[in-house]
Amino acid sequence: MKSRWHRPANGDAWIMGVLNCTPDSFSDGGSYIDVDRAVAHGLAMHGSGAAIIDVGGESTRPGSEPISVDEELKRVIPVIHGLVAAGYKVSVDSMKAEVMRQAVDAGATLVNDVSALTHDPESLGVVADTGVDVCLMHMQGMPSTMQHKPEYGAVVDEVCDYLEQRMNACLRAGIRQSSILIDPGIGFGKRLEDNLALIRATGLFKQRFGVPLLLGLSRKSFIGQLTGAPVEDREIETAVAGAIGISLGADILRVHDVALQSRAIRVASALSAR
Repeated sequence: MKSRWHRPANGDAWIMGVLNCTPDSFSDGGSYIDVDRAVAHGLAMHGSGAAIIDVGGESTRPGSEPISVDEELKRVIPVIHGLVAAGYKVSVDSMKAEVMRQAVDAGATLVNDVSALTHDPESLGVVADTGVDVCLMHMQGMPSTMQHKPEYGAVVDEVCDYLEQRMNACLRAGIRQSSILIDPGIGFGKRLEDNLALIRATGLFKQRFGVPLLLGLSRKSFIGQLTGAPVEDREIETAVAGAIGISLGADILRVHDVALQSRAIRVASALSAR
């Protein structure tokens, strides 16, 4: 069975809209703590072209500290309920099995876990039992420490090997291959040269794994390192990097400014249509 998240041969790459219900995310922390405001922003992103809204209640920016399960549930579950009630597809950005479980009960159809289902020993079982889709991301270390001198011998090979191990773990747990997406984890325990190498290797990842590939490039720090632009002014660079990712085979882009990025994604998709 083919994944629903493979990009159509002659269609646009999918857009995942970022909805951070947190006070401390690197880009928009504090903007969507209020439930009604968060839901309204999710609705606006869908209206601008987001195929799925990625709801997260715990920041994973470099240096961030974990929060309790109860606090994370308080932040995300009402928002998921509101978006699902409006008829929209929702993913939950979480490393905690109980948050995943309750998010799926609330209607989320995809688990987006930056730890690739390693942080919580129950998370593999939650995804397998519920049958939802899952995005497996590579991260060196944890958010609180991941940018403390990350090191790689051969970053593309190491990320590929890690994702292969996690895919195999999912398959052994009973998760269907058609439910799996991969994300090389741009900015998560990576140096500038690592991020660039991983983006360039998008086609290699697609060829090796044959599952949908998600790129989270939006406003990332590697852009600031290249251009000096502050986090609130990186949309042009995000569009360029995303267009290159699409040309190399990316199926989904995770973005903050859906209204703006959807225009770039539409052009890039048309130019790279197969």
